[in-house]
This record gives sequence, structure tokens and C-alpha cells, in this order.
Amino acid sequence: MSYDYIICGAGPAGCALAHRLSEDPAVTVLLLEAGGADKNPLFHMPAGFAKMTKGIASWGWSTVPQKHLDGRVLWYTQARVLGGGSSINAQIYTRGNAKDYDAWVSEAGCEGWGYRNVLPYFRRAEDNQRFADAWHGTGGPIGVSVPINPLPISEAFLRAAQEYGIPYNPDFNGARQGGIGHYQVTVRNARRSSAAVGYLRPARDRANLTVRTGAQVLRIVVEKDRAVGVALAAGAGTEIVRAEREVIVSSGAIGSPRLLLLSGIGPADHLRGVGVDVVHDLPGVGGNLQDHLDLYVICECTGDHTYDGYAKPHRSAWAGLQYLLFRKGPVASTLFETGGFWYADRSARSPDIQFHLGLGSGIEAGVAKLKNAGVTLNTAFLRPRSRGTVRLASADPAAMPLIDPNYWSDPYDREIGLAGLRMAREILRQPALEPFILAERQPGPGHDGEAELARYAFRTCKTDHHPAGTCKMGTDRLAVVGTDLKVHGLDGLRVCDSSVMPLLVSSNTNAPTVMIGEKGADIIRGLPALTAAPPNALDTGRALESA
Repeated sequence: MSYDYIICGAGPAGCALAHRLSEDPAVTVLLLEAGGADKNPLFHMPAGFAKMTKGIASWGWSTVPQKHLDGRVLWYTQARVLGGGSSINAQIYTRGNAKDYDAWVSEAGCEGWGYRNVLPYFRRAEDNQRFADAWHGTGGPIGVSVPINPLPISEAFLRAAQEYGIPYNPDFNGARQGGIGHYQVTVRNARRSSAAVGYLRPARDRANLTVRTGAQVLRIVVEKDRAVGVALAAGAGTEIVRAEREVIVSSGAIGSPRLLLLSGIGPADHLRGVGVDVVHDLPGVGGNLQDHLDLYVICECTGDHTYDGYAKPHRSAWAGLQYLLFRKGPVASTLFETGGFWYADRSARSPDIQFHLGLGSGIEAGVAKLKNAGVTLNTAFLRPRSRGTVRLASADPAAMPLIDPNYWSDPYDREIGLAGLRMAREILRQPALEPFILAERQPGPGHDGEAELARYAFRTCKTDHHPAGTCKMGTDRLAVVGTDLKVHGLDGLRVCDSSVMPLLVSSNTNAPTVMIGEKGADIIRGLPALTAAPPNALDTGRALESA
């Protein structure tokens, strides 16, 4: 059996690719997903995110011990379901800073991927229910909205951040990124708007698109320096499916390098060391891993101000009924609806800290839950200098990869990360939140010095689920793909997902990954690049961000 295009991985970029490539009825497209379909209702309820970080529809991976975090091993959720991360994430829609993409050009040589080049693809992907301007689009596959009925404590948090000195910003994806406000979220009509829903559902009836779930790709088949197909697990054996035009790897920042390595494409010494035959020596595969490390403050509330109380059976039942009847209430919340971007290092080119306000305690896996109602404020340093790796433990495709983000290997990351944690503590101590907050419980008293805060961070830090860069785009010897997303030195093979980012964006990564899929599809089809928004609008945005 053969297809023109085989896409390995149905995450945000893979779904966008499948939709756009299959728009051409003259080609056939096969989309392969190792996980299952998104049939569980939890995938479609915004608050279902709270269950996802605890293992639903994920690979069950963790990091290697982090030597700069006192040997800590971190749970590392990677999606295994149609829609990938967009089906299990907290649905926050942020794109990063314009200067992030311009740095892809100036620092990594990725011509054609500057902010003016990528903005039209953000706009094409988006169906924004509030904004329609030079920065936003309507009518696209992904529904984007603002939270409905924010809790009073969320509004008080906005005032507290302003009391601290952070200005209000109604649109982090518009003229400027810096500020505090309610996030835009990938929710349409109180339901999660994942890539599987937005891109695949409208295309599933196309005769030229085949979607296979439960299809684990074991390796890419390469003949005479050309990718000609994939080998799939089939019972005790394998099934070979051939690609007449291209194989496109879209398995995420961990899955994509893992698949290349299992296929013999990567650093030759490492491949030989784990017993994989070297097909193509490409040193950069699995290097350049970047991720946002998350630190957080948890406070006990003076009353039932968050959603913690809905964990009780009778209130949980009422919340479910409220959602089914009215599409409102706790189930309609993404639980992390409010936050923003600001500076720990005032000399930074753009905001370097991101905040996520969690409307409860113990929302995510591994995070402490208080006995009484609590509120959590997550904080992450956005442009880490530390670089890690993804490597194979063995040649066995069933083995967990060796994921080493190498957090805090650069001392600057530790310095700014802890500065962001201090900022979060100060915001929660502002007058506007006094009626809502009883006391800080984590880090809590006795954690004011550098050493004490660092020890707290070692015990409690977690990934922000934003890995990127492991098949980076560029022209240097460690680049894996070019600006056309073709793998250097091989024909018929591209990578298209967050792994191609040469530098991690200063935000959540779902929207940028969708953008990469959108732009990648046009590149693959040989279509003219979309034109940018009016230059004056973008110039205004740059001026405001620099102010």
C-alpha cells in the first residue's frame, strides 16, 4: 500500500498538515497516530485538562535525573491521542513575542520565518470570537475565545498585579505581549477546540485522507538516501507503507527525534552505542532541547474562592449538570485562565517571565493539594539558556527515551527563574487579594533566602510542557532541517512540529506549533507564502513592546 504523503504523528502540526495537504484532491495522505481517538468526553471539556496531566492519553515518560536540580526526576507528559498536546493541554492560546521569530532569522539564519512571515499563518489558523484586526483572524479551524464568567479571585489577581506594577493587557497576541490579563483560550462554545476537532473533523470524509490510530511507527524506511516509507508495528511483525512523495515526521519535540534516531538518522556514535545501524549521520538530531521550567506559589484561601470545593462528589455532580445544561460553571473553565508576561531582568529584549493563575491547588500531577481551598500561581522563565538532549536508551522502540532537559545547567536560568518566583509571591501579597488569601503555604515561611528557595524549587519544580528545538531548523552543522523543513542530506523526508524551532518561543507552544503546520503545508505544496499584515500595524506593535 502506498500514499503520496505519510504524516507520522497527529499532534497540532500533524493535524494541520493532514487538513491542508488533503485539500488537493490529486494527492493521497496518510496520517498515523500511535494513540487512540479523542472519544473520551474529558478531551472536550475545558476542565478535563486537570485529569490529563495525571496520565490520561500520554506516553508515561519522565526525565533522567536532573543533575542541576539535586537529582530530581520530573514527570514528562507527552500526548498519545489524536490532536496531540492540543487535546490534553490547558488550552492557553499565546503565540510568543514578535522578537522571538525575528531571532529565528537573525540568530539562526531561518530566512522566511520572521514575525512578518509567520503572522499570516497564525491568522489563518484562528477563529477568534473577540478580535478581528491586523493580528487576528476569523473563520479558521481553531476556535479562540476569552474565559466566560471569571471568578472574583481572578479579577482580584488582575488588580493585585497592577498594584505590583504590571500593566493590564487585554490581548497578549496583539500590539504588545507584556502585561497582565485573561488569556485567550482554544475553546469554542464551551468545548475544547483541539487540532483534531478543528482540522481533522472537517476533513475526515475526504476520500484522499486516511487516518489510522493505534499505529506506532517503528522506523522510517530509507533507500539510497531517500525516505520511501515507514515500518509500522503489526502484531509480532511489521507492516511497510510506502510514500510516493514524502514522509513527514510530526511527532513532537520528543517523539520526532526519537523516531529519527530509531531509524538510524542522528549522531553516529550514539546510534552505534545503542545498537542502531547508522543510516545517516546527522549530529544535531535530539540536541538543542529547550523547555520552560515551572515554579509555583500555593496559597490557602479565606473561603471557597476557587474550584477546589468541586472535588466533593455532590458538587462535582452539580458542576457536570451545570455544564451539560448551560455550558457554564467549573467544567467550562480551563482552570488556568488568567496570567501574563513581565520582566525579571529589565534589560531583557522582551518579557522573560510568564504567569499562570491556577484556580485551585493540586490541579496538575505532582503539585500539592491543600485541605482547604487554595490558589496557585505558576511562573516560568521564558528564554532558558540551558540546552538538553533526547537520546535512546536502546534500539527497542518500546523503551522510554532518555529525556534530559538539563534544567538550570546555565546559572542565569536559575537566577531568573527564582526571581520570577519572588515576583509571584509579591503579587499574591498585594492588597487586592487580601480578602481572598489567608496565607502562603508553599514555599511558605522560612523560604526567603536564595538557598532556601532553590531547595524548594528542587523539590517541587515541574515542566511547563513546552519542549522544543530537538530537530532545529537552520544552516549550521547541528541543524537538522532547512527552512523548507527538509532533513539535511536526505530526500523525501521533512520534520514539521515544535522540534524545528531553533529557539523556544516566549510563551505556550500549542499555537506556534499549529502555525508551523500551516506554514509547512504551504511550503510542501509549493504555494506562495501568505502576505503579512499591514506594515504600519506591525511597526506600531514593535514600538509598543519596546516602550
